[in-house]
Amino acid sequence: MAEHIVPHFHNDPGVAVIVIGAREFMCVGAKPPFDHPHVFLDMGGDKEIICPYCSTLYRHDPALDPHAARPEACALTEPV
Repeated sequence: MAEHIVPHFHNDPGVAVIVIGAREFMCVGAKPPFDHPHVFLDMGGDKEIICPYCSTLYRHDPALDPHAARPEACALTEPV
């Protein structure tokens, strides 16, 4: 079993910006079954990144847990 679980986030609410605690994560677009290909995104040293599939802007906040998001509903907690 993997020791490191990559956080997954979605944009079902259709917000312009999702603030997250992770710098490396997966964007799934909308919740399944309406998801786009699950794309791994790595901000590196940047503070934000745009998903190339759904154009969601993700912004990093180091005060958040790596699996947390604002809005909270955008953190995908159930298995995909």
